[in-house]
Amino acid sequence: MLVTAVEARPLRSLDGARVELGSGIVSLVGPNGAGKTNLLEALYFALTGRSFRTSDRRELIPFGAAYARAEATVRDGDGIERRLLASVSREDGRRHLLDGAAAEPATLARMRPPVAVFSPDRLALIKGPPAERRAHLDRYLAARWPSRAELRRRYGQALAQRNALLGRAGAGQPGDLDVWDAALAEAAAPLVAARAEAVNELSAPFASAADELGLEGSASLGYAPRAAGGVEEIRLGLAQRRDADLRLGRSSWGPHLDELKVELDGRALRRYGSQGQQRSALLALIFAERDTLLAARRTTPLLLLDDVMSELDPSRRNRLVGRLAVAGQTLITAADEESVPPAAREQLVRLPLPAEQAAAA
Repeated sequence: MLVTAVEARPLRSLDGARVELGSGIVSLVGPNGAGKTNLLEALYFALTGRSFRTSDRRELIPFGAAYARAEATVRDGDGIERRLLASVSREDGRRHLLDGAAAEPATLARMRPPVAVFSPDRLALIKGPPAERRAHLDRYLAARWPSRAELRRRYGQALAQRNALLGRAGAGQPGDLDVWDAALAEAAAPLVAARAEAVNELSAPFASAADELGLEGSASLGYAPRAAGGVEEIRLGLAQRRDADLRLGRSSWGPHLDELKVELDGRALRRYGSQGQQRSALLALIFAERDTLLAARRTTPLLLLDDVMSELDPSRRNRLVGRLAVAGQTLITAADEESVPPAAREQLVRLPLPAEQAAAA
């Protein structure tokens, strides 16, 4: 899939901006405050209905405006183009449309490429709480094995039902939990197995990419499941912890507490890594996912790389661009053209953009 255009009408500092995009590497160059990151955010918002910078979509609305809106045009392998539009307003909330009509999230996801973002705002994926990494891993699962896309949702539903019963059962009938223990175990086992398979697949490409990006030491990914084993083992584990769960009023054991470990020389980068090491690890994880999806002949992720060149020396910048040039579509932001290797200057967009300008890439 190829994103052929993005529009922001308006979003943050952008108003009426339209950029046409080609395949390969598109470099967005301009001084600080020119709107480079905002343009990446507009594209991400149009495709996913979310922001990679904030959980409150209303922050995308420009000061004094009533709404924010972004639109992306996506062309599939058959040449068919679709329009994805996301909007948020202070009064009506948010919308995410496909060709002007409401659509289910699963349908919208099938009509766009997977999206991976490198940004200083995304470092929470490395240094933030485990929930950030679990959610990211589950999104990778959905891209790698579309048939497993519902595993996270199914487990979440079963967990919510069991927690609701735990909250009511303190003075009730704990035996009623047998049914939801079984349901939770049935949903947990395939999710744990899929996460373990994904991390095992990503480990070698992650270590290779980290080394290539200059992360000194032995970089590794690991999966630490809170509940391991098959359905029966997980069901028994839940039964053994039932008394504690009744006292807490929630499930204290299960894949909702799993951890994706990102380590350097056996030490957690989230605690002991420098800012530069965490940046390199985030970029290595993005490349590892891209490499495995390419090897599996899945849809290649669209990469949005914000300020990725600033802490790389010229040789690593060239290696980075060499990796990107293999396949797929990438948008890179940079403050000046000199920091962009020549191989990434063939499609150059200079910012700021005049309103309503179609800047052909």
